[in-house]
Order: sequence, then structure tokens, then C-alpha cells
Amino acid sequence: MPADPLVGIWGSERILGPQVRGELTLLRNGDIWRARIAGFDVPARVEGRKVSVVFPGGELRATLAESGQSITGHWIQPRVLMSGMKFASPVELRALQPGVWRGTVAPLEDRFSLYLVIQKQPDGSVTAFIRNPERNFGNRMLFRVELQDRTVRLTSTKGNNPIEGTFDAQSGRLSLPYPPFDTTFDFTRRDRSQAVGLYSRTPAPVPYAYQKPIAEDDGWTTASAADVGMDVQPLQQLVQRILDQEPSPESVPAIQGLLIARHGKLIVEEYFQGFDKERPHDLRSSSKSYASLLIGIALDQGAPFTVDTPVASLFPEYKGKLSNLDARKRKLTVAHLMTMATGLACDDDEPDSPGNEDRLEDSVPDWYKYTLDLPMVRAPGGGKAVYCSANINLLGGVLRNTTRTWIPEFFTQNVATPLQMRGYHLDLMPDGEQYLGGGIYMRPRDALKLGQLYLSGGTWNGKRVVSQRWVERSVANQATMPDGRTYGYTWWRHELRVGDRVYSQYEASGNGGQLVMVVPELDLVVLFTAGNYNHVALWRKFREELLPRYIMAAVTAPPRP
Repeated sequence: MPADPLVGIWGSERILGPQVRGELTLLRNGDIWRARIAGFDVPARVEGRKVSVVFPGGELRATLAESGQSITGHWIQPRVLMSGMKFASPVELRALQPGVWRGTVAPLEDRFSLYLVIQKQPDGSVTAFIRNPERNFGNRMLFRVELQDRTVRLTSTKGNNPIEGTFDAQSGRLSLPYPPFDTTFDFTRRDRSQAVGLYSRTPAPVPYAYQKPIAEDDGWTTASAADVGMDVQPLQQLVQRILDQEPSPESVPAIQGLLIARHGKLIVEEYFQGFDKERPHDLRSSSKSYASLLIGIALDQGAPFTVDTPVASLFPEYKGKLSNLDARKRKLTVAHLMTMATGLACDDDEPDSPGNEDRLEDSVPDWYKYTLDLPMVRAPGGGKAVYCSANINLLGGVLRNTTRTWIPEFFTQNVATPLQMRGYHLDLMPDGEQYLGGGIYMRPRDALKLGQLYLSGGTWNGKRVVSQRWVERSVANQATMPDGRTYGYTWWRHELRVGDRVYSQYEASGNGGQLVMVVPELDLVVLFTAGNYNHVALWRKFREELLPRYIMAAVTAPPRP
């Protein structure tokens, strides 16, 4: 039977959890504490001012203020299906009356969308491609579609195992299993207005007209492009180029957010593919740059170590227990971790590397010790770096042991609060400590602040967050990667040409196109968020082509002194 009845656009959007969310109430009656949320009523544990509550679908870890007027901390949600990680999200309860505090728990939504575009080809065959804006599953895969009675078969042209489902013509429902999740998705027909994650904008966009961003209470001052000496025409052309992008079997730029700030003012804020300013985006490895920021803040506060301190000495709990602790590993310092010049057998670009990030999973009980136990393949330092997420994550152990603080608490107190961030989600290792190797979910307006903080020499709206000396060291040339690119303390460094001028640029960079890019000479900060996961050839063009051609070229006035 021909598969013609299936031709068209099909969509399935699912919220896979978590179920426990919403209003949280904490009550005290004498020495008895209880907590209520989503129909659950469980005892709370209070020791001094520390408050902890364990629910069947989440956990509160918080602190009662000395005034008694608030309880602030984090909600730890169960593992999400999308990434396989747990997350800690900020939560604040306010006193309503004596013995009653209330607030809202807003964990990370485990959201997953699938769009199936089925097309008839000139030779009469029917093909399909899948688009998934959250994880880019199905990327670069084309399927042949067959329909036999009620059975639908999708066979990959790459020879992968076929996907078999059912089609109910009467109800107009197409059901297909999705192997990565071991679950079935029910698809319904869609037109453009009902496929918000498939297209850049829905319904079909009219020609783009620039408008300056709307100010809100998050620390950003907004301005028009003209106010900061930028020509609006190239910026309009860039946004229009994104809007004109149509879904295709071929891999295409999947830009989901574009934010631009100049002279410390937000001048462009645009979202695509169903994203908006309140939807936190997975920053992937651009989150690594927060690791060195946290280390710098700890040093500014007098934490008992320096960048030259041997790493093994900062883990006294492993004394006498480490494997492969040779003379080279004893010389491994905190600076070597930040520059990925450790010499450890750890290479994320090599699947067989014992330190590859994919080996950090639930079967590994202690990710810090696992990393420290890796054999050495070369002496640390020497300016030779190899990309390794486990190196950066090990900085979390340094931070935890020297500040004696749970990392999410340190992050919230010293980064999120002074930078006026909200609605973020910090990914956790199986032991409940924050993973610093990448993966924070954050509002794009807040993610852009990291670049502005460094461009401003460590200040946000005039308030010091980290020392200027640390910023300067972090973005200086500290090591060289095998591809020739230079690296600072968790910051990438590049040179970009516009016309006959060459500009220095540094960035926080994450898989898929999560780029926080700073061009100091132009007093410019740019954020791209995108869904081109595992397709670096596409998203590196955001820096190499889109940034210089449309954004840097739009600068018409020199930067302010």
C-alpha cells in the first residue's frame, strides 16, 4: 500500500516530568516541621538553620534566614530523561505568618518535541526526516516510509534498525516508538502554526522589523542599535536570514536565540524554534567557563590554595588511595586543570580514551577520584592542552574541599545572586554535587551576563563580582589545543577579520552552538543558543561567519573609552 496518506507534517510534544512542582508550604508546630507540595505531606528535618525535606519526587535543601522571614536553597529533582542528569534549581520560601513559609518550586521541565516531515519524491517513493529542537536527535538521518495496512515502517537510508509503528486513519494518529527513550510517541498532523519547534517562527513571519529589547527587572539596560553606534541593517539581515530558514532533510543552522549587548546595554533579543526569554537553554560546555569564575571568586575570598597548588594535595580524602600517582601527577596543578593541560589520559575527542566524558556515568561512584586515578600520558603543562571535560569538573572538588561549601550554594551566593539571575538549573553528579564539566540550563538573558561580566573587568552594573586580575589571567593565552586554537582559564581565544581589521575575541563555547562571545575592542558581547548538537561544522560558522559579517560589521561608532 502506498504511504501517500502519511505525507505531511506530524508532531508530538511531550512533557516527561517532573510531576512534583508548584506551591511548596513549610509549617512548624513547636519542634515539629512538615512540608506540603503536589498532594504530598511529609516531615521536614531541621538542624540549626539547615532545612531538608525528602519527597517521593524531589528534595529540598535550604537554609532558614536569621530573621526567620525566608527559607532559601535548592530543589533537587529526580533524574531527567532528556539528559540523564539530576538538577538543582533555586527556591525561596517567604514567611506568611508565624510558623508558615511558602514559595514555588519550578524544576527543569523534561520537555521533548519530535517533528516528522514526510514527503513524496519525484520517483514516487515517500521519505521522512525527524527534527528535535531540544537534543537534535535524528539529525542527518533520512528514512524511507512504507505503509502496510496499519503498520508504518521507517527504514533509515544509513542501514540502522527500522522503526515500526501504527497509523490509525480514522483518528488521524500516527504512533511510533522512539528507541532512545524506550517509549512510544503519538503524532498528529500539523500545519505551520502548530509546529512551533520546527520552524524559526510560526505562523509564517512577515519581513523582520527591528525593535529594541524590552527592559525588565534583571539588571539589563536596553537600548536601540543606533543608541550604541550600530547600523540596524546588518542586524535585520541576520535575523531575517534565520527566519527564512526552512526545515530540510539536510542539516541547517538551528539557531534558537540571538542576544547582543554593546556598551553594557542589551540591543538585540530574538528567539526561535519555540524558545523564549523565560525558557532556560542547555548551555552545554559553555558552562565550563563558570568553573574558572568560581575558582577565581574563591581565591579572591582567601580560599587556601593558589593556581600553582598541586591538585592531589587538595583531596586529603584520597591520601594513600590514588592510582597511578607518579611524579608527573604530583606536579599537576589547579592551573593545569583550568587550561586542560593536565597530561592525564583524558580526551573527549577520542572515544577510547579512559577519561572520555562518556565514561562518567552512574557506574562510577566518585567522578573526582576516577579522574585523579587516570594514568598520565605526558607531563602536565608545557602549553599543550587536550579537550577533556573531566579536567574542568575536577575543579569542583577543589572548590568544595577548599571552601567547604556545596557548589550550588556557592554558585547561587557568589554568581547568580550578584548577577541577578533566576530560573536556572544546575546539573548534578550521581553523588549530588554540581557537575562543572557543562550542562547548566539558564535563561539566555542571564547567560549573556557572563560575557558582560568579563568584558567589564569582573563587575556587573558597577558591583565587583570577581577581581579584574583574575579576568585578565582567565582570557590570556595559557595553552594551545591540537587544532592550534589557544585557550585561557576555560575560555577559548580567537582572532576574527572584518575588512582589513583583525579583532581579538574570546568565548565560552558549548556543543550545538551555545556561544558567549566577547569582542573587547568593540565593547561587544554576543550570545547564540542553538540546537546543532554534534555538528560543529555548522555552529562554528556562528563565530566565523555570522559574527563578523553581520554583527561586528554593524558597528559604526568606535567603542567608548
